[in-house]
Amino acid sequence: MTQSLAKNIRPITDHGANVLYQHGTLALLVPGLLEGTTTIGELLEHGDTGIGTGEGLDGELIILDGVAYKIGQTGVAERVPNDFTMPFANSHRAAFQYQCEREDIGLKELNDRIVEANGRANTFFSVIVHGTFSFVKTRAVIKQQAPYPTLLEVADRQAIFLRHDVTGTMLGYFSPMMFHGAAVAGFHEHFLSDDHTFGGHVLDAVLGRGKIYSQVFDTLVTHLPVDDPNYRNHDFSQDNIGEAITSAEGDTHADHSA
Repeated sequence: MTQSLAKNIRPITDHGANVLYQHGTLALLVPGLLEGTTTIGELLEHGDTGIGTGEGLDGELIILDGVAYKIGQTGVAERVPNDFTMPFANSHRAAFQYQCEREDIGLKELNDRIVEANGRANTFFSVIVHGTFSFVKTRAVIKQQAPYPTLLEVADRQAIFLRHDVTGTMLGYFSPMMFHGAAVAGFHEHFLSDDHTFGGHVLDAVLGRGKIYSQVFDTLVTHLPVDDPNYRNHDFSQDNIGEAITSAEGDTHADHSA
């Protein structure tokens, strides 16, 4: 375990590394607006690192070093082509700075310590953790077909994966509470094992030993799917956005069984 250097981490403006790019919002997923409205190729124009989900919530996406992977209902990662479409995704140009090393720490405590050390509860930032995890629990939503169900209905149609003693990368974005709806307040994290045989949306984890890097953003660019008539015409006042996102993104099965 090392002393945190989080206080030294500041936005890096070179190459636009201070900008977090987001296509769509989590709010539009709530009523089932799941059409793909951007492509991996378009997303990669704004960054080489990111997370998202495919059309119809087709798998959990993680982008590392400019390569996009999808973890679907088998739990195995596969590369996706540039024409793969998505209703929601984040990306940025990686310029992570070393923060600290941690061992034998659960996901909630780890995330709480990161926010506390950064002193950035009202700031967007990204965290990447690489190391050996003694336990990881992930999920991947099973691809849906039009007419699409709501986000809460889809939350019951997901595959759950458990893995012990796995080495890999956890990539996450932290969003301030005031932006809940546009994103999920707090951390939204995806995982990819080094051998690409396991990954998904992180529900729970225990970091055995790993290094933590952070990247702070002072600019959020949100690109909206204004050419999609379903998005343009939908009345979001009828949707319980905040509660639905909190319920769908969390873990309702927090056991550590294998």
